[in-house]
Amino acid sequence: MNLYWIRSDFRVNNNDALEQALKNSEKKLALYIYNSEKFQKRSAQKWWLSQTIIKYERVLSALGFTLHLLKGNEYEVLKKFVKDYNIRQLYYNKIFEPKELELDKKISKYFNLNLKIFAGKSNLLQNPFDVKKNDGTPFQVFTPFWKNAEISYLNNNNIEKPKFKNIKNINTKNKKISDFIENTILPKKKWHKKFENTWNPGENQAIEVLKKFMDQNISNYSKNRDIPSIFGTSKLSPHIAFGEITSETIYSYFNNIKKKNINHRKFINEIGWREFSYHLLNHFPQIEKRNLRTQFDKFIWSNDKVKLEKWKKGETGYPIVDAGMRELYETGWMHNRVRMITSSFLVKHLRINWKEGESFFRDSLLDFNIGNNVCGWQWVSGCGADAAPYFRIFNPILQGEKFDKDGLYVKKWIPSLQSIPNKLIHKPWEIDNVTAKKIGFDLEKDYYKPIVDHKIARNEALAAFKKLRSK
Repeated sequence: MNLYWIRSDFRVNNNDALEQALKNSEKKLALYIYNSEKFQKRSAQKWWLSQTIIKYERVLSALGFTLHLLKGNEYEVLKKFVKDYNIRQLYYNKIFEPKELELDKKISKYFNLNLKIFAGKSNLLQNPFDVKKNDGTPFQVFTPFWKNAEISYLNNNNIEKPKFKNIKNINTKNKKISDFIENTILPKKKWHKKFENTWNPGENQAIEVLKKFMDQNISNYSKNRDIPSIFGTSKLSPHIAFGEITSETIYSYFNNIKKKNINHRKFINEIGWREFSYHLLNHFPQIEKRNLRTQFDKFIWSNDKVKLEKWKKGETGYPIVDAGMRELYETGWMHNRVRMITSSFLVKHLRINWKEGESFFRDSLLDFNIGNNVCGWQWVSGCGADAAPYFRIFNPILQGEKFDKDGLYVKKWIPSLQSIPNKLIHKPWEIDNVTAKKIGFDLEKDYYKPIVDHKIARNEALAAFKKLRSK
């Protein structure tokens, strides 16, 4: 018996482990192990996981695999499964996260004498440990990292345009799989049903999204990616998070476009940022829990639970912030520009520890991955690598006026502000009494007063940072 162990790679294309298993296996088993501890603070992703498992099981069935779903610690479950089914070869793909690499070592050490093990490529472009400065130390600035990483990747790989395999599937319902998902993975409350209005998980959809975006929607990416009211980004991130498509596939598709411009370059740089995040995570694993820049360990954060809850619920009184938090709640996703605005508001206007925001995003985002989430929050907070300086404080009013000029994004997610004149949509507290009465708007009844004053909050944040620097 031969076993294909599925981790974060729910795809057929560009899947080393699956390809080798298909070549060398007559009797084919596939196994996904649901570790509830890993998903304890990733509630939204449970929905995506459930959907992609259902679709992938149908594909695997067409390829001759029998899929088993088991719950528990991966190491312990694998030991028992290998013994019970007399497994002789184990195929899986690497995950470059510190805890997953430790798991790989344990598996390799335990099974090495009795099993043939094939560990395929990860969902990254390359091994995060392969790209270093000339002196052998890791990069901490994005631009030189990505320049060197891209050169390294291009020099070591033949980048052909991907030829997508025809992914067949058996369109039948596997009751055993469905019952496991319903009883073990999905939350009992069906709050996640709303995600079905926005997303369609699976490899076929990921490929379709990539092609459509690259062929039709990338022409104004460098500008449109910052406008949250329009379809300016690819929205591939949840598909990438679950390995339905890889960075390598996306890069190959991009690299073989003959006429590339600034829009293509800006888009592929986002793959670079993902690579950079995993580079940092693997070289500085402490960043998952602690500040990379240790001087921030002495920063005095606020412990205001009331304001934290208002931020989570989108009740801060700043429309662009609240719209972003409501988009996150309804769709499991938030526009990247708005992620920066909402994050900055939490750590600088409210001076609440970035770890609170990171934890909430981890639980709420369908596209969560450790590298991007932790590094993004530390970047905004000023305590990470190549970070925005702490004194760079996003003004939520000006950000809204610049990137949501007519308030289309705000009005979509906060319907009670539909009647507000565009010039005041990002500062509704400035509406005069005559106008408010005319449009039937009451700030306290229809919306919220700002929980902090921007100027005061900014000055207090700068003062706190100045105090930190003097220590």
